[in-house]
Amino acid sequence: MMQTPLSDLAPGQILARGMARALSDLRYDSLPEMKLRPRLRADLMALGHKGEIWIIECKSSRADFRADKKWQGYLEWCDRYFWAVDSDFPTDLLPEETGLFIADGYGGEMIREAPFHKLAPARRRTITLDFARASARRLQQVCDPGGVGL
Repeated sequence: MMQTPLSDLAPGQILARGMARALSDLRYDSLPEMKLRPRLRADLMALGHKGEIWIIECKSSRADFRADKKWQGYLEWCDRYFWAVDSDFPTDLLPEETGLFIADGYGGEMIREAPFHKLAPARRRTITLDFARASARRLQQVCDPGGVGL
């Protein structure tokens, strides 16, 4: 499969690509644009080898962060919540009770660990199944772009 050049990606997509690589290095598999419920879509959701679920929101500018009024709604969908920003982002804007990565299109580095808030078992099962089904659908779309029901 061919990789999209960074020059063809929006700033948030560049951060998401680098974060996906960083998460992989941490043994987390991730999906971009993971739908949680109507009008709530995580920039990246990551699933660890022990079942831990992280959400990472990528913010490319001060204005992008200020416009996000729904970030606290993500907290009930993950064990840990992180921001991913580039090295020029004013990180003092970000809430201290959340995790932080500094990222670019090639990777990312964890600057601040997010607090752990263990999901209820039923919620974890639902999210994990949603993650698996979304992954399978996306793989099927790559294998058969004209497939029925996609």
